[in-house]
Amino acid sequence: MTDFRGKTAFITGGVNGIGFGIARAFALAGMDLILTYRKDADREDAARWLADNALPPARFVQLDVTDRARFAEVAAEVGKVHVLVNNAGVSVFGPTDEASYADYDWIMGVNFGGVVNGLVSFLPGMKAHGEGGHVVNVASMAAYVSGPQAGIYTASKFAVRGLTESLRYNLAPHGIGVSLMCPGLTRTNAWTSALKRPEGYADSGFAPADAAELEQFGTAFELGMDPLEVGQKTLQGMIENRGLILTHGEFAEDFEEIYRTSLDALPKEDIPEGRLHIERLRRAANKAAAEGQQIALSDLT
Repeated sequence: MTDFRGKTAFITGGVNGIGFGIARAFALAGMDLILTYRKDADREDAARWLADNALPPARFVQLDVTDRARFAEVAAEVGKVHVLVNNAGVSVFGPTDEASYADYDWIMGVNFGGVVNGLVSFLPGMKAHGEGGHVVNVASMAAYVSGPQAGIYTASKFAVRGLTESLRYNLAPHGIGVSLMCPGLTRTNAWTSALKRPEGYADSGFAPADAAELEQFGTAFELGMDPLEVGQKTLQGMIENRGLILTHGEFAEDFEEIYRTSLDALPKEDIPEGRLHIERLRRAANKAAAEGQQIALSDLT
């Protein structure tokens, strides 16, 4: 799909930050918007921007992305959707070795579980209407680059990356593109996530959030990319049907190190022909899937 005018996009967390950057880019490209929100003030700000820019109003849906029952209700209510953007997430940091079950359940539940809920709720309808479309799962450069203060967050984004790369093969036969979008530093208030921890996940292994420390950390976000630019790059990646959309160019050094370290870790030894044959079949199956063929387990042996 290269022309998104008149198509409907459903964006979780679509009223602020990166989600609203994507929403603005989509609106300017002629898409109809369905945006989920948690806070009324954010919804009102989003509605005001659209009106001030003479763009059609969005439909707004209050949604907690961890609420599967509500997700199912929404999918049944909103009608035909062509573009699904699973964007909502939380950015919470702390030493992984000190994390509690509640830390894992909250961060993974939103960042990975929210994506799962969006897919399970909307993919049946997207396949059924037969008009094609696109899925964008918003991850982070943490899907590639890990660090000592973001273990669970990184795990959630690695999980979204693996899921998205596999899903691309599954949806190609249905004319639905799939992209993993990994933004870098963006001008948002994502750093405030730790101050919004739900009561149900209060039993944290991390030290209590220090507002002053978080505010200092938040100054880094002021140097980030404009969310609208992230949205425009996301739209262009969809038009080009890219499986991977990277919006920030400052990670070449990291990717070079990942590539070099990975190659260096491979044993330098002769490989049995049988194993080589299986990997050739895997590569051929992946290529065929990307071209729109249905792949079965029998194609892998």
